[in-house]
Amino acid sequence: MASSADNTPENPESGSSTEPARRGRVRMRRAAVMAVPAVAVTAGLAILTAEGALGVQFSISGMPFTVTAKSLDGTGFEQFGDLDNMIPNSPNEGDTGGQVLIITSAIKNATLDSLCQSVDLGGINLLIKAGSGATKVTASDLTTDSTELSGNAAFNNIEIGNDASTLTKAGVQGKKGVFSQQADTVHIDNLRQTNYATTAGVFKLPGLKLSFSDTGC
Repeated sequence: MASSADNTPENPESGSSTEPARRGRVRMRRAAVMAVPAVAVTAGLAILTAEGALGVQFSISGMPFTVTAKSLDGTGFEQFGDLDNMIPNSPNEGDTGGQVLIITSAIKNATLDSLCQSVDLGGINLLIKAGSGATKVTASDLTTDSTELSGNAAFNNIEIGNDASTLTKAGVQGKKGVFSQQADTVHIDNLRQTNYATTAGVFKLPGLKLSFSDTGC
């Protein structure tokens, strides 16, 4: 999501370094963690350009993957902002400085209809599908770190503007002073996410099918 100026010094003989520019970008990303998750409750879920919350506890690969579902139903819902980090000198770092602004969505218990996940491996996609039959995909303590999320959403008992360190609905807390929101339940139709990480306590994938495909989800 985050973009930055070209790292190449304009005058290579001046002895200038790319490091100050990189530090500047990192500071901007940290400041953006405070951004507001943009949710339109009545019209549906707009693209969320704020940043994710739990922030996974492992180094991300830096390769985004797409997740779609016909619908998602969840109890115990939270969202708030953070940064995900790659390993030092990751080949996928690009001009990000090894950090990606994300928005974490945390759901205590979730059910997904017709889950599809795909990652572009460079001309071919690794495709995972599950839960398209009578038995749906279920997950507990589910978190997704996303740069884009869209769909048509409805919430019950939503609270908008919480401090992320005080959230209670999904058992996850973010950093102090970060804008967040939470709700008792969430329903999203036509879910589509661009993710950098997913974690779950339990993830059940009935009818799992893994394949390679020319197209993604």
